[in-house]
Amino acid sequence: MRAVAAALLLALAPIQCGSPPRERPELEDSPAEALWDLSVRFDEAGDAAGRRRTLEYLVERYPSSRFAERARVVLGRQSGAAGSSASAAPPASGPAR
Repeated sequence: MRAVAAALLLALAPIQCGSPPRERPELEDSPAEALWDLSVRFDEAGDAAGRRRTLEYLVERYPSSRFAERARVVLGRQSGAAGSSASAAPPASGPAR
């Protein structure tokens, strides 16, 4: 009787594939990434104050994000360069993924 029950349970058990799960590509930016991109657009438009406010909000709202670390670097450069946005340009490689 136990053998029949075990065979029945095995027959009803889901079959699992041995292949690794496929990575799903990110379809949307994270909020921190979107804020970083917005700060870049402000910089390109010459709006240093808008960029600074955006980066400060990014650091405040998402402090553990990799983009917050970048924002801290840029904000440090801006305060050290008296607000010059030319010295605070984002890395040419763009956001790391």
